[in-house]
Amino acid sequence: MNGRESLLNLANIPELKRRIFYLFLGLAIYRFAVHIPTPGINGEAFLSLFKQASGTLFGFLDIFSGGALRRFSVCALGVMPYISASIILQLMTVVYPSIKALYKEGPEGKRKLAYYTRYLTVLICLIQGFGISLGLERMTAPNGIPIVNEPGWLFRITTMISLTAGTMFLVWLGEQITEHGIGNGISIIIFAGIVGGIFPAISRTLKFVQTGEFSIFSLLFILFLITGILSFTCFMELAQRRIPVHYARRQVGRQVIGGQATYLPLKVNTAGVIPPIFASSFLMFPATIANFIPFEYFKKVASFLSPGAVVYESIFAILIIFFCYFYTAVIFNPKDVANNLKKWGGFIPGIRPGKATEEFLDKVLNRITLIGALYIAFICILPSFLITKFNFPFYFGGTSLLIVVGVALDVMGHIEAHLLTRQYETFIKQSKIKIK
Repeated sequence: MNGRESLLNLANIPELKRRIFYLFLGLAIYRFAVHIPTPGINGEAFLSLFKQASGTLFGFLDIFSGGALRRFSVCALGVMPYISASIILQLMTVVYPSIKALYKEGPEGKRKLAYYTRYLTVLICLIQGFGISLGLERMTAPNGIPIVNEPGWLFRITTMISLTAGTMFLVWLGEQITEHGIGNGISIIIFAGIVGGIFPAISRTLKFVQTGEFSIFSLLFILFLITGILSFTCFMELAQRRIPVHYARRQVGRQVIGGQATYLPLKVNTAGVIPPIFASSFLMFPATIANFIPFEYFKKVASFLSPGAVVYESIFAILIIFFCYFYTAVIFNPKDVANNLKKWGGFIPGIRPGKATEEFLDKVLNRITLIGALYIAFICILPSFLITKFNFPFYFGGTSLLIVVGVALDVMGHIEAHLLTRQYETFIKQSKIKIK
């Protein structure tokens, strides 16, 4: 099926058109909500202060909030508290077997986990909202203007409620996009926030060309480099190691079960975007603390761990590799997979079921995780290299690139699934007509 036929089929499927409409409607509502200000904040003063702290954790979080943190809107926290709550629950499966059992209970377990995640999200939002309100009351803009118009408990409570309501609204909106639209709604909201910064970057680059700061040759080189990096990222995000799995034939009554061959897909990037998020938050924490605590020691540490420095990038890469192995071990358990294969009569050719299968899967997973970790580290270090060595006019790469490519591939996969389902339905109808 070529691109033109896909577009024609897309226009002829009412359900798919309805889902795409819900998707764009949800994104439009999200972009509108980003511009609703939090009460009691001097917007201009906060923006000038934010520009001064752009290299800290605030600048990193602003990427995922779509500029809402820069404006300090009611959606300033974005969906990051929800993602943090989800990650915390996943990590708690290692400590609490009862939580791990919920992941295996099917729809009922997922429903309970969804409730726990929402409650934990509200708690995280309230804590962050209270901490942010206290910090803002003590801060002033570079020109001395206070950030908060009227400090006090009324402002603190209002900020806590506003930020919590904004985050939970985005979570609800993401769930509606997931149910009625296409793809994962939470991921698409983050995707929309990141993509929102692309157009200003393109505008700045074109202005550089017009003013003569960039030549046409430099612009063509940038386009060629971006195309190559995007192609490489797409290839690595889709790369997987397919382990062949055979199922033995079994007789259950008069029915024969099994006897087919399939494969177990192990993604090269199993951990996704979680490792660079953890690593970035860990490294940017000293710079963020330095803005609140006027100690010379913290300022020296913050300057020592500034993005672009060799020490920073080296530690960043090491942390990414560590978190890749750590998070992969949390979400993929070779022992459980080996036991499930043995339970259902599956086996890997040449490998004995049970312990030998577990050791084989662990060995393969360690090897491909190393490749995935090095790939993520390269993509995340790439922006600093491009800016310092090639004078790149905008930030390109890192966690934002991984999220954009991952979400785009996921949405394309959902659209393709709808198109294939439509083709099968048409084929079955035509077959029934021929039989009649």
